[in-house]
Amino acid sequence: MNFKGKKVLVTGAGGFIGSHLVEELIGNGAEVSALIHYNSRNHWGNLEQLSPQIKKEINVLAGNVEDPYMLNKATKGQNIVFHLAALIAIPYSYDAPLSYVRTNIEGTTNVMQACLSNNVERVIHTSTSEAYGTAIYTPIDELHPLQAQSPYSASKISADKIAESYYLSFNLPVSTIRPFNTYGPRQSARAVIPTIISQAIKQPEIKLGDLTPVRDLTYVKDTVRGFMKIALSDESIGKVINVGNGKGISIGDLANLIIKLMGVNKSIVTDSERLRPEKSEVLKLICDNSKAKILIGWEPQYSIERGLKETIEYVTSKIDDYKTDIFNK
Repeated sequence: MNFKGKKVLVTGAGGFIGSHLVEELIGNGAEVSALIHYNSRNHWGNLEQLSPQIKKEINVLAGNVEDPYMLNKATKGQNIVFHLAALIAIPYSYDAPLSYVRTNIEGTTNVMQACLSNNVERVIHTSTSEAYGTAIYTPIDELHPLQAQSPYSASKISADKIAESYYLSFNLPVSTIRPFNTYGPRQSARAVIPTIISQAIKQPEIKLGDLTPVRDLTYVKDTVRGFMKIALSDESIGKVINVGNGKGISIGDLANLIIKLMGVNKSIVTDSERLRPEKSEVLKLICDNSKAKILIGWEPQYSIERGLKETIEYVTSKIDDYKTDIFNK
């Protein structure tokens, strides 16, 4: 995928997926500006884990998508904008729903308006499979109804519709990628896979919430290829595109698979603190990725076993960074 000579802005660049996207874009010739959330320590989030050679190539911008003036400046002269900045933790959205409105909805509006004002050639907006809620049918295609089963998913559905409105109202060349559950190196214990792995290393038992929900798990390198292929495809403009493996696994079966791959013997127990409210739990997410295959020529390359092995290796190497004795919302 040739991005040589392309000036690219990535919002949420210090995050899990964002840092992998920045790394791949630079490897494919892009001139990358990476927007991270401002902090007084000048810490670049997950970008700190990239090689010194890669970090030298990044133009790091510190700011906040809630500030339209900063975004107007950041998007000037950019050919492509990947918008990943968001609050993403579902449990925290129960405690701080207005924060999700401000970052995910208002922030997305600010990004779209800045891109429109500065004539950005392509905008890729990041959605989530949580927007579908519990499946009415599987596999889930892009025509499946959207269901706001948490403040987080409500804010992302709203953000998706803001992006869509800028395409329909102003002809902004925006595409929406809807990744299913992404996992891999650099992911925090907010997500279930690093939670299982880190507890399996350091705790006598593995505490989880409901073990019955089914998820479609996509390795981060596959997800990142989806972002990049969408950005290079004119056929994707104005469209929502699912990116997922097309296979489901229950949380209980996932935990047992990880335990088997790690060669440990740990029991799995239910922790009531980790349970979602009953009507908010999304029970089944399995991706129909046929649109991605047809429009952008994308399909997953990593099996779940291969992806989990790489993730286990990473978490093991960084185990002191994980607070395994507390629930990370």
